[in-house]
Amino acid sequence: MRHLLLLPITLLSVITVTLGVTFGLFTPLPSLAAEQQIEMFSISSQGIGDSIGSVIASDSPQGLVIKPSLHGLPAGEHGFHLHEIGDCGPGEKDGVALAGLAAGGHWDPDKTGKHLGPDGDGHRGDLSRLSVSNLNNEAIATARAPRLEVSDLYNKALIIHAGGDNYSDTPPLGGGGQRIACGTSSIQDN
Repeated sequence: MRHLLLLPITLLSVITVTLGVTFGLFTPLPSLAAEQQIEMFSISSQGIGDSIGSVIASDSPQGLVIKPSLHGLPAGEHGFHLHEIGDCGPGEKDGVALAGLAAGGHWDPDKTGKHLGPDGDGHRGDLSRLSVSNLNNEAIATARAPRLEVSDLYNKALIIHAGGDNYSDTPPLGGGGQRIACGTSSIQDN
C-alpha cells in the first residue's frame, strides 16, 4: 500500500523537475568535465603576456594526464605545478614584483608542507616535470599527476617554472625558480 502512495509523489517530482528545467525555472548544475583544455600564457613581473599554446587535462585510471601543446619555452626541464589560486597576475613580495605570484603557492589541501613530487605524499600540486625540446622549443611530452583529477583544477592555476624540479624542499620548492607561464581553469560542459 505504501508503495502505491509513493508512485504518484515520485512521478509528480520527476514531472516538476523536468518541466522546471525545460522552461528555465530550474538551472541544472554544470558538470565537471572529464577533459579540459587550458590556454597557457607567458607571464612576467609586468603581467600576463601572449598565449604560448594550451594543455589538455584528462582523467585516466592512472590519475590526471596533461598533454601540452606549447611553444616558445626555453629548452630543458621545467617545474610544473598546480597552484592554489586561479590567478596568473603578478604579485609583490618584499617590495619586488614577481611573475604569477597572485596564483599563491603549490596546492596543498592536505597541509603537508612538503614537496615530494607527483608520486609522493607531499602537496598534491606537484606535477611531473615538463620537458621542452632543444629543436623547436616545444613542449609535447605528457605530464602526469596520479593523485589528481580534472575537477581538482577548478579555480586554480597551472604554473610552469623557469628551472627544473628535484621534488624536494632543498632548494626551496624543488628549485624551479621564477614562474614563466600560467593558465587557469574553469568548469566546461562537455
